[in-house]
Amino acid sequence: MTSGEMLKIDPEQEIEKIAHVIRKTVRTTMRRRGAVVGVSGGIDSAVCAALSVRALGSGNVLALLMPERDSSAISKRLGLELADTFSIPCVEENITPILEGARCYERQLEAIRHVFPDYGEGWKNKIILPSILDGDRLNVSRLTVQTPEGEYRTERLPMNQYCQLVAATNFKQRIRTMMEYYHADRLNYAVCGTPNRLEYDQGFFVKGGDGLADYKPIAHLYKTQVYALARALGVPEGICSRTPTTDTYSLEQTQEEFYFALPYEKMDACLYSFNHALAPETVAASLGLTADQVMRVYNDIEAKRRATLPLHLPALTMETVDPIAAMIDDSKKNNYSA
Repeated sequence: MTSGEMLKIDPEQEIEKIAHVIRKTVRTTMRRRGAVVGVSGGIDSAVCAALSVRALGSGNVLALLMPERDSSAISKRLGLELADTFSIPCVEENITPILEGARCYERQLEAIRHVFPDYGEGWKNKIILPSILDGDRLNVSRLTVQTPEGEYRTERLPMNQYCQLVAATNFKQRIRTMMEYYHADRLNYAVCGTPNRLEYDQGFFVKGGDGLADYKPIAHLYKTQVYALARALGVPEGICSRTPTTDTYSLEQTQEEFYFALPYEKMDACLYSFNHALAPETVAASLGLTADQVMRVYNDIEAKRRATLPLHLPALTMETVDPIAAMIDDSKKNNYSA
């Protein structure tokens, strides 16, 4: 079985199914008028916006652009093109001043200068991981910087500085979510989350940031399937052909470099195979990999699930508290005791 056969779906059938569930979720369950979608110029947010339009109508969907000083200009251009294609009202909120107020960039700089003391004006940076196919390796992140003269330098990023750099950068996702909920509250809309199955399963999101939403229409779909839906929905070609990026650090950075350490097509197929208990030998040839390489990916999938479990957990109470069940019980009572 090829990777294409593994992940093949009927796009139109899937679109109609998701649109029906969105409509019921937003209008009936949540009693909201429409949806806010944070648009990044990437494939996932584009498909989520298009699906929300299919379900709720273009006049009931707000596309929210939230650039900051490290954002790619391409992201904004593609986001505007998406909004125009689907006739979605669009609002831009530049979040740079809020990030400056939270000392996001200052905290990033402090961590970076621990590794590159001369890092300053005109420099750029990103975090990278080694390829998982190169052999058993530690998931040790490395910091790559570019000098104003265009020279690239890469060094291992110590754990304390890695944690500080990521923590400071996570302000971006959390502030964007805060802005989404501001617009959702003022319009009586729901917030649409944009993670696909690969991101959701492997914890590639920020808790309280892009991991927070009222509904997540593509969390059950592998990224390969999201691309199939994008073309069926008429998402602009510039978005469909764009390499998936984080658009988070000042240097251009792919999701493969930062987190998955493997192209999404192969990661999708490996995750599907792992979920269906397929032996590495069974799928290796169709992916152009060895059985040992597939086994490394399987081990990495398990490791990421363990490491990111806290991201999926709700706030935990010390005793069971279920207000929804309590509301149902109260509704069954005819009398209240004094």
